[in-house]
Amino acid sequence: MSAPTSKVEAALVPLFAALGDPTRLSLVIKLSSGDDRSIAKLALGTGLSRQAVTKHLRVLEQAGLIDETRVGRESRFTLVPDRLADAGRYLDEVAAQWEEALARIKAHVES
Repeated sequence: MSAPTSKVEAALVPLFAALGDPTRLSLVIKLSSGDDRSIAKLALGTGLSRQAVTKHLRVLEQAGLIDETRVGRESRFTLVPDRLADAGRYLDEVAAQWEEALARIKAHVES
């Protein structure tokens, strides 16, 4: 794998790495409703221990995808939609670059 070519790309590496794991992606999907959730609620139906879910949540938090709030003795987690929007904008830019490249190839072949 080649190194990121810009500061923006380097900043997105942890985000895409975090989203590349199926468990973490499912946690992001659970949090996408906008509601905050406890570790216990997030662990339901995963087949994972709360400790395992906590490790995945820490990766998501380090990537800036979720925020943690303490409510008494409980940790509650919420999605940071702006961070997902960063990923979306980057993917849109990459898609546009590919479309331009394909258009140039098509024009060259057709000429």
